Amino acid sequence: MGETKRVPVGVSARHLHLTQEHVEILFGAGAKLTEFRPLSQPGQFAANETVEVHGPKGSFPKVRILGPVRRATQLEVSRTDAFALGAKPPVRESGNIAGTPGFRIVGPAGEVTVEQGMIVAARHIHFHTSDAGKWGISDKQLLKVRVGGERGVMFENVIARVSDQYALDMHIDTDEGNAAGVSTGEYAEIVE
Repeated sequence: MGETKRVPVGVSARHLHLTQEHVEILFGAGAKLTEFRPLSQPGQFAANETVEVHGPKGSFPKVRILGPVRRATQLEVSRTDAFALGAKPPVRESGNIAGTPGFRIVGPAGEVTVEQGMIVAARHIHFHTSDAGKWGISDKQLLKVRVGGERGVMFENVIARVSDQYALDMHIDTDEGNAAGVSTGEYAEIVE
């Protein structure tokens, strides 16, 4: 019998990644993101800064920005969020935004209309290379993962993302977390 492959779960709420250019348009010339709290991945943080996000039919106030800044502005939402915004974003890996819906961002100093960048993030597990090697998992491998909770579920097509810059952590969105009755800090088990 092999070792149990337990992975901490992080349930990700709607959030925004911004370019430095967009940070300055929204918050003022020379503005920088400031850390509210660290996230599970090294160097990543939830910023103090929040903005209002508008879709074709609805909006959300106080959407948290995650730092550090990125090469492209990207909004990550759940299917429920997308419905409220009036958009139909595809399920994609972070960073793969070509052909995705656009949206408008309103900050205290200005606003930005983004032509593309709204996604429903594909469920994934960040693996440090040592964890992946120990368990025989390769980058981009699709996994099946059992999540406990009151309403335990089996998630398929969980993408393995392997790097020596990552810490072991599974990311699912709020719809998935609610469906499984699981919260950040609980554990999942890789079954194949």
